[in-house]
Amino acid sequence: MAPILKPLAFQFMNSFPEKLTEKIETRKQQNALRQLPVCNNLIDFSSNDYIGFAKSEALFHETHHYLIENGFVQNGATGSRLISGNHLLYAEAENFIAQFHQSETALIFNSGYDVNVGFFSSVPQRNDLILFDELAHASIRDGIKMSHAKSYKFEHNDLENLESLIVKYQSAGNEIYIATESVFSMDGDSPDLEKLATLSEKYHCRLVIDEAHALGVFGNQGEGLIQELQLQEKVFARMMTFGKGLGCHGAAVLGSVELKDFLVNFARSFIYTTGLPPHSVASILIAYKQLVKENTATEQLRDNILFFSQQKNSLGLKPIFVRNKSAIQSAIIPGNEKVKNIASALQLHGFDVKAILSPTVPEGQERLRICLHGYNTQGQISNLLQTLLQSL
Repeated sequence: MAPILKPLAFQFMNSFPEKLTEKIETRKQQNALRQLPVCNNLIDFSSNDYIGFAKSEALFHETHHYLIENGFVQNGATGSRLISGNHLLYAEAENFIAQFHQSETALIFNSGYDVNVGFFSSVPQRNDLILFDELAHASIRDGIKMSHAKSYKFEHNDLENLESLIVKYQSAGNEIYIATESVFSMDGDSPDLEKLATLSEKYHCRLVIDEAHALGVFGNQGEGLIQELQLQEKVFARMMTFGKGLGCHGAAVLGSVELKDFLVNFARSFIYTTGLPPHSVASILIAYKQLVKENTATEQLRDNILFFSQQKNSLGLKPIFVRNKSAIQSAIIPGNEKVKNIASALQLHGFDVKAILSPTVPEGQERLRICLHGYNTQGQISNLLQTLLQSL
């Protein structure tokens, strides 16, 4: 029987574009091809679940009971928040979040990525100016690309460079937005936020701070670094992401009533998407209530951060680590192949540590990104660092 010949049009439609194939091949040659990881039972030093809320059975059951007791027995939001998806849980959660963070309002988005894309693409206007840290998260940069405002990056945490750009580009009638993070996702370090707030006031700039990796980690109740430093009145907008320290999903913008009204009307990543289902919003609310109830998990995390620092210093590993006081500890090991090999060695010894490769970070800044948690034991931390030392 003769083979069935497929029409040329069918062959073309099911072939993969040559240009895309070339880009994949380039990644393979650079040993930088991304692949989805396989779930494992290794000791967690890679997740953003800093205080263990994502793994908490107690919070899981409490969220379920809250939904049942309050009659929320639907699976989805049913539509965008401006159509049919603005269920009653949103108001309760946003009011609680605003009070917790000492903000006029809070507006929940579907993710931290959606928050930054929505804010930066809509709030800064044509002829306004956005000055952003060169290591700002991809979501901030993507939102800026969609904006009609002018934008320039300043050197990482370099306030002198930032001030020179303000002086150079400020003009009458334009707003200047300064965008940075309180804790950077790859380095785990922080800008001098007090000096940054003073600089912003001096030149009448709008300060925008992403607190994704500070929520649950800093502050008496895990409120974040801005409130720990009592700077909340000096910040135009704060982005709080719930998929890290709170162990659930979603994010919120904290700011004025006017800012909330503007985002509801003009932030496309808020307007044109189905809202979070009741279960997601309830998870956020219950996680916040847990922060208010007790802070044992945050205290355990802080103890582990201090212990990690002491151990790396005693083993002579301090020079390879980025200096910071956060839950993110990055060991700079240049070269994709080298850092991948060391990560593999750590995984073989039972530690879930991931290599961060270029181009995710600049070439020469490849690293092991070690995330600490309240549930890691001091024995696990000590053994991890010993194994790292032997693998270098």
